[in-house]
Formats: sequence, structure tokens, C-alpha cells
Amino acid sequence: MGLLSGSATFVRYTVEGELPANFWDFAAERIAAFSFRDIDDTYDERSVGWVSALNMFDSGFEYASFAAGDHVVLTLRIDERKISNAALRKFAAKEEERVKKERQVPKLARSHRLEIKENMKLMLTKRAVPIPSVYDLCWNLSEGTLLFFSTNMKAQEVLEEYFKETFGLQLVLQIPYLTAGHLLDEAGAERLANITPSIFV
Repeated sequence: MGLLSGSATFVRYTVEGELPANFWDFAAERIAAFSFRDIDDTYDERSVGWVSALNMFDSGFEYASFAAGDHVVLTLRIDERKISNAALRKFAAKEEERVKKERQVPKLARSHRLEIKENMKLMLTKRAVPIPSVYDLCWNLSEGTLLFFSTNMKAQEVLEEYFKETFGLQLVLQIPYLTAGHLLDEAGAERLANITPSIFV
């Protein structure tokens, strides 16, 4: 579930790196440069970009700002054309059989079979409708933390890479040990650093 839903699951990140002095101008420029680009009328297999958390079709942020106080609220949209390997094998084999009959040959050269496979992949890509996935995030600028509303590992990998590409800042996933280090005072942090694992069996 996402940021605006009744219930949500999320992972917490620390944002590492210095924010520029004119952050909001910088953010507006970078978000516009890396906003989502529609691939419905193309043959591209994948598109990744930022859209409004209120409307997945608003990549220009005309209806809602990404700024909310000292927070940045965005949605990462990923559209993919997914082609089944089984379908690709089927259509490639069917085309190979047609060509063999047409040319009256028992077998096709490997290069020709690869060419047929690429042609069938292009044909299936043209037929496939891009499937959208959206993942909300909330970046707390004052605390340097970010909540990403998905526990999907692949989505997290895309976020970490795309966030760095967009803002030039590193996301570090907050496991419980690292989170404790941020919450404890100096004495507690020292005790945390000296703990050792135990086996309870």
C-alpha cells in the first residue's frame, strides 16, 4: 500500500550527502529532468521516472507540488512491457518452421534463427501494453531520512540507483542496528558498538 492509503508498509533510508543551498530550485530542475516519460506510443520496453503522489499521470507536477513543508513527496513510476519467454519461443519456432518450408531446407543457420528471434521479440513488444507500477516515497529533509513505501527488493534497487542519478545523493537502507545508532545517545551508541552476537540454543 502507498503513502496515502489507510495502511502502509515501508522501508527507511538515510540520505547521505550535502544538500545544495538553493535546494528547492535544484530539486525542481532535477525532478523535471528525471520525470516519467510515457512509452505507450513507442516500442521501448521500459520507462522509469518521477510522478506526483496524487496522480500517476502528472509527471509535470501541474496539479500537485512535490514539496510538502520540509518534505519531498514523490512517486516512482515504472512501466514495463513484459514478454513471456514461452510466447517468444513459440512464435520464433513457428516462424522458423514457416521459413524452412518456404525454402525447403531441413535446418536454418544459427544467425538466421537469431534474426528470427529478434524479429519476433520486436513484434511481441509492439503488441504488448506497458504495465505500470508506482511506489511512493517521503523524504524528510531536516532529518535526512526517506521512507519508501514498498518492501519489493527490485523496486528498492531501482529507487537507490535512480535517486542517486537524480539528486547525486546516496541512499543507505536502515537496518535495526543502524537505526539504533541514530536514536541512542553517546553512551548508548558506545554500548551498541561493543555488542556481540549470541546463539540462543
